[in-house]
Amino acid sequence: MTSFIDPTTLKSWLHDGGEIALLDVREHGQYGEAHLFYGIPLPFSRLELDAPRLMPRRGVRVVVYDGGDSDVAERAARRLAVLDYTDVHVLQGGTRAWKAAGHALFAGVNLPSKTFGELAEEVYHTPRVSADQLAEMLARKENVVVLDGRPVSEFHKMNIPTATCCPNGELAYRVRRLVPDTTTPIVINCAGRTRSIIGAQTLINLGLPNPVYALENGTQGWYLNDHRLEHGGTRRYPADSGNADLRPAAKALAERFGVPTVTAQTAQQWAGDVSRSLFLCDVRTPEEFAAGTLPGAQHTPGGQLMQAGDQYFGVRGARLVLFDDDGVRAPTVAHWLRQMGHDASVLEGGLASGLSLAAAAAPSAPALATIDTQTLSARLAQGDVTLVDLRPSMQFRAGHIPQARWSIRPRLANDLKNETRQLVLVADDAALAAWTAASELAGLSPAPLLLEGSMAAWRGAGLPVEATPALPADADCIDYLFFVHDRHDGNKEAARRYLAWETGLVAQLDARERSAFRLPAASTAPHA
Repeated sequence: MTSFIDPTTLKSWLHDGGEIALLDVREHGQYGEAHLFYGIPLPFSRLELDAPRLMPRRGVRVVVYDGGDSDVAERAARRLAVLDYTDVHVLQGGTRAWKAAGHALFAGVNLPSKTFGELAEEVYHTPRVSADQLAEMLARKENVVVLDGRPVSEFHKMNIPTATCCPNGELAYRVRRLVPDTTTPIVINCAGRTRSIIGAQTLINLGLPNPVYALENGTQGWYLNDHRLEHGGTRRYPADSGNADLRPAAKALAERFGVPTVTAQTAQQWAGDVSRSLFLCDVRTPEEFAAGTLPGAQHTPGGQLMQAGDQYFGVRGARLVLFDDDGVRAPTVAHWLRQMGHDASVLEGGLASGLSLAAAAAPSAPALATIDTQTLSARLAQGDVTLVDLRPSMQFRAGHIPQARWSIRPRLANDLKNETRQLVLVADDAALAAWTAASELAGLSPAPLLLEGSMAAWRGAGLPVEATPALPADADCIDYLFFVHDRHDGNKEAARRYLAWETGLVAQLDARERSAFRLPAASTAPHA
């Protein structure tokens, strides 16, 4: 039987000091329009794929919610029970009830991290330069280095001219090779505000002697001031740019902010604690992680762990144990996580600690029979199958198989309620399609099939593809958050709205949400 709770109970639980996983089980576009501050995005369409990674302890207290206008949360709760989660509750009335109870709803993504960045600027008074000031410095060919604190994939979309990609989690480890002269000014940028702030303040907190600034409003501020952005950039930190010179500074920084160092033995004991969740976090680069990591670790690149932690751990109050192989990155990242209110520690010895944990158990996806491209083409010509594309809506718009219709798991059964022909599913992730079919299409005869090789195989066979830029309609694209994406597509008004959203986050906090952060008093914070 489903357990329901009211907003008052949930608000109490969120601040009682115990572990809790608060899951928004709507799709990404719905989540991003209005959600609870601590809500972790776990779309119903990906529930079985991501729940074990975000919530490795099956006995953790879980609350799921939707918009209050559907049964998605109840369906998600039942699926979590199938996955052996034993303490699952549904927020009665969803976001509607939460708002009616007088609590704020927030738009956007990665809310706690972005809000923290704005608070950090208030406390640390992080120095900044405007887009016009930086443009003048570059035009005068001043000796200034621009470092872009975003991941490589985001840098590739657009970047400030002359900038080098160095994600925030890598700054402490690589800055001395990238900027060997201690008098050269350094400007850190991101796409908006908060990663610029955190990146610049990281170097300041480490005591770097260089003048360090955050680029006000990042690439969006640059674009709004009519300066040219570059696209397709590949300039990034060299693989051999790692340098442990700042290890003493990183250690001192961690000590100043109360970051514990734990042994492999302690971490092993924590892993056996059935009352607490544990996440072992490798904060190094994707290439380093792929070359070898500790058993039971997940890849959590340091910059993203600080700025998008809800993509890597879904349990508020969990233990986070960070490690690297240099003694610089993990303590630097951890000092921010502690200020965010997380129980973050650094693993003594890092990669060389010998720690070995069991990986989080993930259920195997059900079997789903496949159909090849030529057979599907022939059956489409005969008209005896219904083709359903489960890929993201924007990918469907850009190109899909003729006769295909787009759908998504929460709506699938309703979309197909009048279909009698055999279903063929198109999905880039076979496990996603299999879980969707098992949950939403169980009992159909004949059983659904999966297109083998997805669209890549279809295109590779030279078969026709059509684009429908307006279909599905915007209102149906519940997996896509338009206001976040449009700001990078030449829409200045969307960029202005986004920046106004970022700067307005702090004002939306209530007293308990604000007090959960552990920033130092403004009078004791290190300034430039």
